[in-house]
Formats: sequence, structure tokens, C-alpha cells
Amino acid sequence: MTHISIIIVHFNTPTDTTECLLSLSKITHPGFSFSILVVDNGSKVEYKLPKSLSPKIFSVIRSESNLGFTGGNNLGIYQAIEKHNSEFVLLLNNDTVVDHRFLTELYRTSSADPSIGMCSPKIYFYPGNEYFSEYSKKDRGRVFWYAGGSIDWKHLTGHHRGVDEIDRGHFDSQKYSDFATGCCVLIRREVLEKTGSLDKNYFLYFEDVDLSLKAVEAGYTLRFEPKAIVWHKNASSSGGTGSTTHEYYQTRNRLYFGIKHGDWKVRITTLRVALQTLISGSRESKIGVLHAALGFYGKQAIV
Repeated sequence: MTHISIIIVHFNTPTDTTECLLSLSKITHPGFSFSILVVDNGSKVEYKLPKSLSPKIFSVIRSESNLGFTGGNNLGIYQAIEKHNSEFVLLLNNDTVVDHRFLTELYRTSSADPSIGMCSPKIYFYPGNEYFSEYSKKDRGRVFWYAGGSIDWKHLTGHHRGVDEIDRGHFDSQKYSDFATGCCVLIRREVLEKTGSLDKNYFLYFEDVDLSLKAVEAGYTLRFEPKAIVWHKNASSSGGTGSTTHEYYQTRNRLYFGIKHGDWKVRITTLRVALQTLISGSRESKIGVLHAALGFYGKQAIV
């Protein structure tokens, strides 16, 4: 029977992690088995599983230092392959809550076509965590955070399709995506065997877009599965969108991504973005530009 390892990186947000795990304890799994690996990523207080969760399915791997999103997931991926011999791994943010059929739908889509290397679900904002407050009570929980991704090479950005829109079924016929989101993505093991694991130079942000492009270069397709549903609280462990941590890593990694994957036109765009940021960006963004230029990647103690 096919085995899937679900990998969750935990960092100092035990309430979020526990709510995520409790939702996972209710999922359906016809035709496959699964294990859940929580990577405690150097949290100040070691994370303990709720007693209601079966140790046969749920386990915690402790890292004494913060390895970032990339390193934490890579540790989980290694464990998934070495201990469980998993055919698929699912990366899932700890600040999510899942629908009980989400993994069934992701697996159904991925297993039906061996060319599908990575598959992400429809992701809504967790009710009350939307960017804006004008949504009615009945619409909360149906506001898109991700309905597939598009890469804008002219501006060196990645966009979530549908973000901030209320779901009216208008993305339900969509199948393909420019990138799969690391918030929730089912990855075929053979993809990781060909591309390698997440690039530790990113530490946090853009690593999912990087892996997506490497999967496409290896001959795989990226899919969006609208029947699979997840709710996301959005950047809880990194301080949220607009935090100093977010600004620094987003800026630095955006430039690293352009240098790594772009042709000469994209590299000119990368230079333009860097100059614009140095003129009008925040302190953390300007440091991100400097570090990208100097090759200071991975974890940096600037915030």
C-alpha cells in the first residue's frame, strides 16, 4: 500500500500546531496509509503531542536549532524516506486546518498521472485571518489565499491566483499552476530524488517556487486540485506578512531566485528591483539586497 508522510514544521506556536494535528486526525485515507512527522524546529519549549493522538501515526522529531522552513522540512523528508519509505511526502504549514478529504483528493489526482510531480489544494484564509475585514460572516472561510500560482518574470514576483476573492467556483476548472505552494503540497518521492530537497540557501520563502521550477525542468507537471481544501492562518510563526523577518527574507530570496533561475532579461529585472529597493525600501529590505549581492544566504541574524 502506498505510504504518505505528512511533514509539519513547528516553531513556537503550539496552539496552531495542535489545532492542525487535531484536524489531521480526522482525515480519510482510502487506498493509502500515512504518518505525521512534526519537526520541532528549535522551539523555546519542546513540543509535546496531545495524548489523544496515536503514537503509531504521530511523532515528533526535535531539532535543537532553528533550521528554517527549508531545513526543517528537509529533516522531515529524510525521516520520511529512511524510516517510512514513503512514496509521497506532504509538506503542510503548522498554521493550517484541513478538510477531512483533502489528502484523499490530492492523492487521487497525483496517483492517476505519474507525470504530476507536485500537487497543491485550494487554500482559503482561516476565518478571521483575511487581509481585509469587509467580508460577511457567511463568506469568511471561503476567501482565497491560493488557487494556483503564477510567476511574473517581468516584475520578479509570484502571485497566488484568486487571493482575497470569495470562492464562487470560478477556479474549479483550473488544473495547472506555475508553482506549488509550500503551505500545502503533495510531492512525489521521485521528484525529490531527481531535484534534491529544498534549497537551504532560502531558509524561508521562495523555496517552494524554486522546487517547483526544478520539478518542471525534470519533466514533471504541477497541479492545482480544487476539490482538496485547506484553511491557512498565514505566516503565524514568522511574525506575519509585513514583519521584519518577512521583509528581509522575501527581498533577499526574491533576488536570489532571479539570479538562480532567470535568463539575461530576468537578471536585468533583478538588478532593477535591487536598485529600487535600495532607494525606497525598508531597512530590512535594503539589508536583504546587500546580503543577496554578497551571497549571504541561509539563516541570517538581522531581525
